[in-house]
Amino acid sequence: MWGFLIAMLSGALMSVQGVFNTGVTKQTGPWLANCFVQLTGFIVCVSLFLFMEAGKVSIGDLFKVNQKYMLFGGVIGAFITFTVIKSMASLGPAKAVLAIVITQVVVAYLIELFGWFGVEKVDFSWVKLIGILVAIAGLVVFKWES
Repeated sequence: MWGFLIAMLSGALMSVQGVFNTGVTKQTGPWLANCFVQLTGFIVCVSLFLFMEAGKVSIGDLFKVNQKYMLFGGVIGAFITFTVIKSMASLGPAKAVLAIVITQVVVAYLIELFGWFGVEKVDFSWVKLIGILVAIAGLVVFKWES
């Protein structure tokens, strides 16, 4: 239950953040806004690390990560911020988030299905495929304007 509540909070925060970032972008530019988002996120993360995890884990533990490609999450995050800003400016918040979430579900299911990036492989499920198709149909209906 907590997992769903946290996921819902994450979705709400992502939607609000996307709107905020798009507003800043309109007054500055996409990469300056992105720099500010990443910088302020970095400051918050360092502060929380020092307050909550310092002494429990070492910064050097990052160099012990086995799959080094996983350290590129921050790089991906910069492009996520940029693409969210652009999609919200183009489609509006609701359509953009709907398209983003459906794509997240499709890619996440493919990751599970093929066991990519060390994720435990799952068997194909027609029910999950139907769920994805229903979500895509929902996007088409949502986007359809008279």
